[in-house]
Amino acid sequence: QVQLVESGGGLVQAGGSLRLSCAASGRTFSRYAMGWFRQAPGKAREFIAGISWSGGITAYADSVKGRFTISRDNAKNTVYLQMNSLKPEDTAVYYCAIDRSLTPGRTRGEYDYWGQGTQVTVSS
Repeated sequence: QVQLVESGGGLVQAGGSLRLSCAASGRTFSRYAMGWFRQAPGKAREFIAGISWSGGITAYADSVKGRFTISRDNAKNTVYLQMNSLKPEDTAVYYCAIDRSLTPGRTRGEYDYWGQGTQVTVSS
């Protein structure tokens, strides 16, 4: 049984920072790329960031490039999303997911398993 558990969400003022974590179990974590997506009310779930199995390849959506950083610790089966310079438009539920391959995809269909999500709210 694959499980992904996100944590670290919350309420923050614009310009602030948050660090999300996603702990994985039930699959050999280090063999797969990981990704972060987000979904705002009334909008589709969108790709935010992805990281390859080794951490050597990362990918970001243009909307977060330069502000968010994805990383992983395979010894802890955990992937992180450091979010800086947060904006009100970053408000959403953030999900982590396991990719089917070694390198990160940018579409939902490339990801097998999903966490329950963690709410991030940025006030202006």
